[in-house]
Amino acid sequence: MTDNTNTTQDTDIIQDTEQPEDNILNERPIIKEDNKYNTRGCCRKPTLEDGTREQQMCCCAKLATFDWTKGLTKTDDISKYSVIEVRFKNSHKDFYRNVETTTVLAVGDIVVVEAPTGHDVGIITLTGPAAHLQYRKRQNALPVEELRKVLRKARQNDVDKWNKTIDLEKETQIRARKIANDMGLKMKINDVEYQGDGSKATFFYTADDRVDFRQLIKVYAEEFRVRIEMRQIGARQEAMHLGGIGSCGRELCCVTFLSNFHTVSTHTARVQQLSLNPQKLAGQCGKLKCCLNYEYEMYKEAAKDFPDPEIPLFFRKGKAVWQKTDVFARTMFYAYANNQGELMGLPVESVHEIIKLNQEKDFPESMEQFTKKGKVKTMPSESAEFFDNVVGQDDLTRFDKKKNRPQHSQTSRPPRPSREHRRNTKGESNEAKQRSEKPIQRPVREIQKPILKPKTNPDA
Repeated sequence: MTDNTNTTQDTDIIQDTEQPEDNILNERPIIKEDNKYNTRGCCRKPTLEDGTREQQMCCCAKLATFDWTKGLTKTDDISKYSVIEVRFKNSHKDFYRNVETTTVLAVGDIVVVEAPTGHDVGIITLTGPAAHLQYRKRQNALPVEELRKVLRKARQNDVDKWNKTIDLEKETQIRARKIANDMGLKMKINDVEYQGDGSKATFFYTADDRVDFRQLIKVYAEEFRVRIEMRQIGARQEAMHLGGIGSCGRELCCVTFLSNFHTVSTHTARVQQLSLNPQKLAGQCGKLKCCLNYEYEMYKEAAKDFPDPEIPLFFRKGKAVWQKTDVFARTMFYAYANNQGELMGLPVESVHEIIKLNQEKDFPESMEQFTKKGKVKTMPSESAEFFDNVVGQDDLTRFDKKKNRPQHSQTSRPPRPSREHRRNTKGESNEAKQRSEKPIQRPVREIQKPILKPKTNPDA
């Protein structure tokens, strides 16, 4: 009996110690490194259960959509808003028409939609009036009656097949890159997207020059046994597919919300008084940042009544040239041509007044008389009057400063004297020691050097 009890206790102890520990990755799958469902707008594997719909869509997904009409009261018939927005992968979104009005579709539902060949599977991201208004904003939008239809809500077999195609995308991309490299084609396969039914694969690639990929398509078709479609994208679309963090510390705009790319030029940077530094103005894609267009119109509107900065100002003291402009403070900074290190700020009204006086051949005494009116201040050599650096975040030498050591208490060890103090005290002690202890002077003997006679040659 004792042996049986001991063995049971030992087995219980072994079972308790072999229990696996809870992994935090299971609680928060969003922090996993390789989340293949994040490109579909899900933080984990999508299912047909209604209870997990909000949890699946809670991550910071690419091109996330906010329904601003969700909290409004419904005053009209929602059945007439048959347009819905469906997300597929990354930036691939499209609008479809819900034919079956009896079927209620909500955000997060997995649906099967029409495709040019076969059918595709996606997740609904927008419904109701917001989706209808979003579709009307599209350029060259087709009538609602000509949109592709939503076939049905996805069944379990549709979701299972869809998940299998998602699992194939990463492996297909790696193999496709190797095949293109072996064929010597100068192109980069950025992304691969399978259709929901697995009958078609779209390869997104970037290339500097035109690429003849007719033979490549044949090799891909034999290798992957699907219908192949090659789609070339630009540098901005590549950044949208790959994702990343911008210099502002946030996710890229093209990843989160920006779907239409507008032209960005260096003129927008000049209007905003930005230095034309390519390293600061370029984004992750190597092109000019899209955010340069955000405040361009505001700067352009605010600088309408500003005079031309190329017009110099003439005074009896000398000629003044433009240096920079503060648009929102409505101040233009000038400096004398012979002393461009000292900037003086003039209001826009004063600059207009000076230009008008110069056109009438009237030259004011100096710029100082306009700054003495109290409208603006002269730019000082030290910026302490304008900016109080409390934390030190803008100080470039903040890491070079030595840390202040804490003061010692009376009971603790006294502080070590400085080097100069030790040097002075050492010199004084040496002088006092020399005075107290006089060395004994011993007489110096004079040593006579012997006179050396030159050797004579006996053979001479």
